[in-house]
Amino acid sequence: MNRFENMNAFVRVVEAGSISAAADRMDVAKSMVSRRLKELEEHLGVELFHRTTRQMNLTDSGRAFYQQSVRILADILEAEYATSQFYGALRGSLKIALPLSFGLMHLGPAINEFVQAHPEITFDLDFNDRQVDILTEGFDLAIRIASLSDSSLIARRLAPIQAIMCASPAYLEHMGEPQSPEELISHRCLVYNLISNFENWNLYDTQGQLVKTKIMPYLKASNGEFLRDAAVDGLGIILMPTFILHKEIESGALKPLLTEYKPSPLAAYAIYPQTRHLSQRVRAFVEFLIKRFEGLPYWDLCLKNLNNASENSIK
Repeated sequence: MNRFENMNAFVRVVEAGSISAAADRMDVAKSMVSRRLKELEEHLGVELFHRTTRQMNLTDSGRAFYQQSVRILADILEAEYATSQFYGALRGSLKIALPLSFGLMHLGPAINEFVQAHPEITFDLDFNDRQVDILTEGFDLAIRIASLSDSSLIARRLAPIQAIMCASPAYLEHMGEPQSPEELISHRCLVYNLISNFENWNLYDTQGQLVKTKIMPYLKASNGEFLRDAAVDGLGIILMPTFILHKEIESGALKPLLTEYKPSPLAAYAIYPQTRHLSQRVRAFVEFLIKRFEGLPYWDLCLKNLNNASENSIK
């Protein structure tokens, strides 16, 4: 039994949707593909497909084995290229989980640049704010914005993430500007509802003391860009990362508030399991992101300009 060929046939069947379609793509007899699947299932001692007269659907075991097989085959391909005449050219696939707003706004352009430099790498991107299980769902790595404490993961820091409180000039003219965190309870607050305890904004003063601030959510949503636009339209006060708000702050569409109070700082990380062999393509991509985002992030220039303006006004 050739395990590699059987695994490859299994992956081809899954991706083609049927044994016949896979056989056509592989330019082999349908009976050969069927035989390879049978050998594989007998070797594993499980059924990989639920078979009916009309379709084949993966079993839970088959789904898990497919995710691992795709990864293994990609690693084998990379190993072959690394020892061949094509040494130095990155090839294979990368399956990555990315946060929605940060992924689209800032990682998307970086990925496009990486693709242009390494056209033999194919990407499978999942833009979603949910926390994925990297191993179970077959991801090579994930980008997360968090304060990480999970020791089962290796994390490479990409960039600092700061949040700031803002509102539109129109809202402040109508409702007044809060002078302390305690006054927020009487204001309309626009909140991101995918975090726990979103009815409280935990802020730290200039001495590092925690100020637990109770708010009354006026509008709740699971997308930061939607909440940003609502704040620009004058619907309320928002507390969001600068990577979402920086253009509106720079243009004056949003005015920073209570800037001496800040939430706990976070960071963007590239993470992968300790048990996972880090392939050359994953390593190259992570190092590319670290290099691209090193130093002060461009989305935090609005804070630097804000601080400079404050210092000049004091002088």
